[in-house]
Amino acid sequence: MSVRATIEQTMTEVAAEHGKPLAHLRDEARLSDLGLDSLCLAVIVARLEDGFGVDPFGADNEAPFPVTFGDFVRQYENAI
Repeated sequence: MSVRATIEQTMTEVAAEHGKPLAHLRDEARLSDLGLDSLCLAVIVARLEDGFGVDPFGADNEAPFPVTFGDFVRQYENAI
């Protein structure tokens, strides 16, 4: 499964588990407009770290937290 597909699946699962309606995952969509709260995003990042073995937002990484879904995907693609 591709990085993008894994992220989409993880976001969909977490949104469902938390009862959040998830907006369409398009590159230009702002993370703040996807319908996920900060707890959902934290769960997503933790699950992706478990799955990919990397955390592109960790303390040793100077990259800012992404603004859009496309930015989020690219940060994982670049980290892997």
